[in-house]
Amino acid sequence: MLDHVGFKVSDFQRSKDFYLKALAPLGHGLVMEVTPEMTGTDSRHAGFGSDRKPAFWIGTGETIRSSLHIALAAESRAQVDAFHAAAIAAGGTDNGAPGLRPQYHPGYYGAFVHDPDGNNIEAVCHRPE
Repeated sequence: MLDHVGFKVSDFQRSKDFYLKALAPLGHGLVMEVTPEMTGTDSRHAGFGSDRKPAFWIGTGETIRSSLHIALAAESRAQVDAFHAAAIAAGGTDNGAPGLRPQYHPGYYGAFVHDPDGNNIEAVCHRPE
């Protein structure tokens, strides 16, 4: 249903560094950057994804007053585990260790971290293993 999602962050470089590390285990990297020169404003944006398609964007500007919850698809439970470890190592805080969440459905395997702005970022695998 969604093509891409984006939100503002309080410290662009810190968040860019965090997401570079946290998204790598899911097979996503920095695909595109939009500079102030490109927009004609003072805003900066970084788009993460794969296959040259940015699907997850962060940018400068006024941040939201509450946190977001974004769930990212993982191909395997091992990717969920690796995402959680990488996000913690990159400065995120644990908000739910990798594991089954049968309250959602029997094969739901997810992990949750708070990013540097307190957003709840999840990696989830729906495949039974």
